Amino acid sequence: MTRKRLLRLLGAAGTVVALVAALTAIAGTGLAQTTAAQENYAPTSSAAPTISGTPQVGQTLTANNGTWNSQTTPTFTYQWQRCDTAGNNCGAVAGATSQTYAVQNADVNSTLRVVVKATNSSGSGSATSAQTATVGQPGPAGAIKTTQGLTSIPASSVTLPERLIINGVGPAHISGRQAFVERVHVVDTRGFVVRDALVHITGLPYSWARSTGEARTDVDGWASVTITPTRNFPVRRGTALVMFVRARIEGQSLLAGSSTRRLVQVTIR
Repeated sequence: MTRKRLLRLLGAAGTVVALVAALTAIAGTGLAQTTAAQENYAPTSSAAPTISGTPQVGQTLTANNGTWNSQTTPTFTYQWQRCDTAGNNCGAVAGATSQTYAVQNADVNSTLRVVVKATNSSGSGSATSAQTATVGQPGPAGAIKTTQGLTSIPASSVTLPERLIINGVGPAHISGRQAFVERVHVVDTRGFVVRDALVHITGLPYSWARSTGEARTDVDGWASVTITPTRNFPVRRGTALVMFVRARIEGQSLLAGSSTRRLVQVTIR
């Protein structure tokens, strides 16, 4: 091989080496640019998720995904959270990772929200819904659970055709002319305990006793009215004081609406 031919071959080899080096550098730069682009195309939320359904025990809530910016159709995962009434102090509800959520007793007097995570081939992003209203018990508006496990509703939730019912009165016996407290229990025709109903008692005959004004039922449906027998009340064993008991709803007619009445008596023993 001549000296001239050898130099020509070495020059060609050098060109190939330089070309390989250049291609390698370009490929490396291109890969880095692709990675940065992929990060830019991970899903981003443009409208927050929402929740549909009634926040009440036994009801089912559904997470609506919201709107996402994504180069391909993303897949979604969910995590439901329980918060305080102000929407703070939120914590994940164990096992609540479906798009729907069945409201449970543990949620009563709390609010709920859902975190939606969108994922595509480039990455993922998350967005959180607004909180629900405070979770309540089944029943009319304002229903709450009593410590005895009963459902208590405000009197304002009792409207026709539903009516009040006086289903408990006591005591049944007194010992003389001493003042006593008559306890009156009020429910409605659906069986819910009624709070804030107005209860009034009138002794019969009128001259035998007097009572305090109207009393409101408490969260358990009980109202307490003080009855004071007068000197006209005959103190004899077996004598009965008849009482006209009325329960009504504030703002409704005394003689109509969902009000109710009942005659009861206490006897001397």
